[in-house]
Amino acid sequence: MVVLALLAAAVVGLAAWASALQPGSAGAAPEGPAAASTPPPVPSASPAPAATTTPPLPLAGRTVVLDPGHNRDNGSNPSQINRQVDAGGFAKACNTTGTATDSGIPEATVNWELALAVRQRLEAAGARVLLTRDADAGWGPCIDERAAIANREGADLLLSLHADGAVASASGFHVIMPGLLPGWTEDIVADSRRAAVAVRDALVGAGVPPATHPGLDGLDERTDLGTLNRSDVPAVMLEAGNLRNAGDAALLTGAEGRARVADALAAAVTGYFSGSP
Repeated sequence: MVVLALLAAAVVGLAAWASALQPGSAGAAPEGPAAASTPPPVPSASPAPAATTTPPLPLAGRTVVLDPGHNRDNGSNPSQINRQVDAGGFAKACNTTGTATDSGIPEATVNWELALAVRQRLEAAGARVLLTRDADAGWGPCIDERAAIANREGADLLLSLHADGAVASASGFHVIMPGLLPGWTEDIVADSRRAAVAVRDALVGAGVPPATHPGLDGLDERTDLGTLNRSDVPAVMLEAGNLRNAGDAALLTGAEGRARVADALAAAVTGYFSGSP
């Protein structure tokens, strides 16, 4: 009887052990590597795009004063323009009428339209640009005031725009720079010469020929011009061509020619400043 009881207990134990091994039973060993659940992978963040830096414009921080010479109605205001002003230690008329093409286009208008074209290009390059007159109308300002505008504004360069009226057979441009006038121009002579050379070289590079009359290789130095003498900043005066010459007149009054000259002047100003501290 004892043996039978022991055998019965053994059979019951084996049955319980076998039951525990069945899938899904409470005592079954878990399938898979670990009972703990693994969190889903977190997608990695996309790398931030590389920061792009815009290079500064070539004339950023520079101030240029453009001086469109004369004014359209100077001739109608003789008492104002004939008034004497200090031109650098000597008296000179406030302003003059300027010349004109054979067809009657005033130099003042040619100068004004060129100044607008140059301003557009310089501003696109980042410069602060001011004009010495705000319209192609009225009289003046006087030559001393034109320089004073550049001085008050702390300009880095004064570029005076003119065209001359020589004999019809003469042609080409020339750039006037201030000569040494003690007490007036000592501080601007060297930089003004450098600016004049930059203007001359840019115009020649654009296919605009230098003058066959005043100047040497397109450059001229003078001490009798109040706009240059009274300037405290580097200053040059461009005589862009001879309005009495048919070819020069066509160049300076036509849109294509004016654009060519304006492009060259903008390049000259940029080149001048690229060599400045």
